[in-house]
Amino acid sequence: MLDAGRRELRRAKTLIALEPQVFDLLLYLLRNRERVVTRDDLLDAVWNGRVVSESTLTSRINAARRAIDDNGEEQRLIRTIARKGVRFVGEVTELSEAATPAATSRPAAATPAGLPLPDRPAIAVLPFINMSGEAEQDYFSDGISEDIITALSKLRWFFVIARNSSFIYKGRAVHLREVAQELGVRYVVEGSVRKDGDRVRISAQLNDVATGSHLWAERYDRELADVFAVQDEITEAIVAAIEPQLYAAESFRAQRKPPDSMDAWDLVMRALSHYWRVTRQDHVVAQALLEKAIALDPNYGKALGLLGTSYMFTAHMGWMDMDSAITGAERAARAAIRADSEDAWAHNALGHVNLFARRFQDALAEFETALRLNPNFALAQGYYGLALGYCGRWRDADEAARRAIRLSPRDPYAPVYYGIAAYARFLGGDDAEAIRLAQEALRQRSDFVGAHRVLTAAAGMAGQRDLAHAALKELRRAQPNISLAWLAEFMPVKLASDRERYLEGFRRAGLT
Repeated sequence: MLDAGRRELRRAKTLIALEPQVFDLLLYLLRNRERVVTRDDLLDAVWNGRVVSESTLTSRINAARRAIDDNGEEQRLIRTIARKGVRFVGEVTELSEAATPAATSRPAAATPAGLPLPDRPAIAVLPFINMSGEAEQDYFSDGISEDIITALSKLRWFFVIARNSSFIYKGRAVHLREVAQELGVRYVVEGSVRKDGDRVRISAQLNDVATGSHLWAERYDRELADVFAVQDEITEAIVAAIEPQLYAAESFRAQRKPPDSMDAWDLVMRALSHYWRVTRQDHVVAQALLEKAIALDPNYGKALGLLGTSYMFTAHMGWMDMDSAITGAERAARAAIRADSEDAWAHNALGHVNLFARRFQDALAEFETALRLNPNFALAQGYYGLALGYCGRWRDADEAARRAIRLSPRDPYAPVYYGIAAYARFLGGDDAEAIRLAQEALRQRSDFVGAHRVLTAAAGMAGQRDLAHAALKELRRAQPNISLAWLAEFMPVKLASDRERYLEGFRRAGLT
């Protein structure tokens, strides 16, 4: 039984775990079972018009078949029509809402007058209000809104309402709760644009309509020397700021659920709340939650991608055996890409694996793919910088790390980005700036192992003996197994000259 209101699929009494996209695809096929559904129909209905690869589409159709006990050979229920599309050909019995278990068990408060909420976070971006008093400036405020919608749509963990639906509210005085009910969303972005001469002020805020709370708000003042450059910059800043706020809100909601009622999405959100804390124990907890999510849904690409990334981070910090981490992370990353080849997190995970397996060109290619899929992905931007640094391209590494900081300055991983920038400056011979950046990373996260390493090596090379000895002492506390042998074996530094300078800094600090 498929319950569209509760977004649940059951076989007999068993609840079947489904990816949100798979549920949407199955529901669309059922509702359009009188005709052949084309590839373009599915892209419009399930992916909001975004183009995805043929393998991604095929994997979703196969997942829908498995969920209803069908397969690609028999095609008893979902049939592929060569060069035409697919069609649901099974027998369907429609029940009225009153006849479904959901009608009696669902609390009244969970039944809005409008569309039901999807499983993943649903968000609408309203047209930004032009407060300049000049009708010809509408193009700029509309452009900001449209660009935010486009950029958010690249974040495949979210369900983003298309532009044509959001823009029906332009010029209308409407309550956010009404918007949320009519569009079936929980989160709404709204804002305003005020132009005054050659300057523009853009205000934006993210609202959780269900609770009536403002999750985030910011104001941006810019010179309008280049209108399109300002539009791009503001869009980038807003989207990069919104993403972690949505994760935080979703993880808070998941933590309020009883443990036995959490689905795979809830488990991933709880895992993310631990992942962002950057500690050894929190990564252990995150990995356990992700493994539980994958047990519920073995093809859950988001969980697999995050698990692979977590394995490699813990190994890089010296908290996990590197060989075991690479094996487990590569298995998870490749499974994530098979599940969804367009997911930036999946390519980010494989980039980590390739880097520490010393497949340098493959690592750079995977990070570049992740950033092509989501240009505002600060974590991938930061680790792209790390990969560039390990490849000896310290100037490019420094630029990438600073871009990650600029993209997400309030990010829980910002100390990591500062540490990567510090390492880049160290490779470039700027020990003073490396020390400053490493100290800034440690000011934000005093237990960040990577920053302790760079501070130790940079202070050693700068001849600051007291600072170097103190930094090494803190490093040994954060990573007890640290040694020159460990660094030489597990830090994937490509150029011999870079590796020798790094090790020499530790030698001067007193590491053996």
